[in-house]
Formats: sequence, C-alpha cells, structure tokens
Amino acid sequence: MARQNGRKVFLIGMHGSAGPEIETFEHIWVKLGEVGKLLAALKERAIQDMAILGAVSRPEFSDIRLDWGAITRAAEIARLFRGGDNSLLTGIAGIFEREGLRIVGPKDFAPQLLAPAGLIAGAPPQDETLADIRFATDMLTALSPFDVGQGAVAAHRRIVAVEAAEGTDAMLSRVADLRAARRLKFKGRVGIFVKAAKRGQDMRLDLPTVGVRTVEAAARAELAGLAIQAGEVMIADRTAFVMAAEAAGLFVWGWTA
Repeated sequence: MARQNGRKVFLIGMHGSAGPEIETFEHIWVKLGEVGKLLAALKERAIQDMAILGAVSRPEFSDIRLDWGAITRAAEIARLFRGGDNSLLTGIAGIFEREGLRIVGPKDFAPQLLAPAGLIAGAPPQDETLADIRFATDMLTALSPFDVGQGAVAAHRRIVAVEAAEGTDAMLSRVADLRAARRLKFKGRVGIFVKAAKRGQDMRLDLPTVGVRTVEAAARAELAGLAIQAGEVMIADRTAFVMAAEAAGLFVWGWTA
C-alpha cells in the first residue's frame, strides 16, 4: 500500500517477530537491543519517515542484549519498561524522533487499510447486538487510562472477556474454552468481539489490527460477529478478511464513537 501511494519502502525485521515475507523488499534483520545497527541503516539510506508495525512479544529489560547504540541510552530504555505497552512504545518513538526521524502511522501512508464505517461483511447487526457493541465500547473507554487492552467480548449486555497482555487471539481462545466447558451456556452463535483504540492512544503506534486469524478465532468462539472502530482499526488484507468472515457466517461492523 505504501508503494502504491508513491513511497519507497525499506523494512527492518525484528528477529523472532517479523516473517520471511519482508525479504521481498529491501531490508535488514536486527535483534532486540540493536539500536545502533538500526539507526545506522536508516541514516545510511537518508530515511526520514519511520513506521512501527506488527506485534513484538514484550521482553524483560534484562533479557535484551544491547549494542553500543542501546548502551548509550540504557538508562532511558530501562525507565520505559516500567510502564504499560503504550507508554513503552511512545518512549521508544521519542528516541527515534530525537534522532531526526518522523514517526508515521497507517493514516499517513496507507489510510485505505483502516476500517470503514458501517457494514463490512455479513448481515447488519440488530438492535440487541448494537446495544452489546455500545456496552463493550463504553467498558473499553473506561479502561483506557489503565493501558489494559484493545478488545473485549460481550453478550446479552455482559462482558465475557477483556483483552490484556495475552492479546486478541488468546482472549478469543479463552472464550472458546469457556463455551466448550459449558461455563458459558449460550446456544448457537452469540456475542460480539469489539476492537477499539485506547482513549488517548498514539495512533502512529500499536494501531489495533484485525485479520483472517481474528475471524478464525471468533468463529471458534462461536461469536455472532465483530465490531471494529471505523478509522481507528486496521484490516490486514481486507479482501481475505471479508471472504473469511462471510465464509464463517460472521458479520463485521465498523462502528463510530
């Protein structure tokens, strides 16, 4: 998408997080803690804009092997690990900005990746389901100051699960396990997964994202559909995402605040 919008692309893959598909672009690989190597690669290519994309399992600071570029910033990096994920990412972005880089998000380089408002797949949600969506979004808004998570599952005005450090897929797997164990005694497809940005979240960083795996996990949890915040949640490969939702019998609704 970035190239379609006229941008040249250079990728930096994090070992253990990025996949081999990045090798179809100009790229380098770095390990966590190789800050000097990363900055040198960007400066060598006169790169000015940088996007931070994808998921990285959060390590403990003691597990990171620092190169010289990171050692000179070790005290600052250690302080960043004392907060939540949002404050950690914002702090890391600040380090890059002080090196003269401009941190950009999908809204800047590929706005077409963001969820549109209204029906995206399946049949429109009915009034009871819309009430569940509002109930879950109100709860997520209330939790935003605690930097907890970006997703929840609600059914019949009851919060069934809240996403925390385990991430979306693990949360939805937990719902599937609860239903299999009859801890949730719903019949048929019931409940919705709601995905939203945290209030006050830096939308250049850790943008909420859904994809085919999200649909598959929601289907295993026997949910009725997904509600994602329009303009604030990114859809990875929208065509495949919509096809997967339709095949699974799930609706997808782009809700607005």
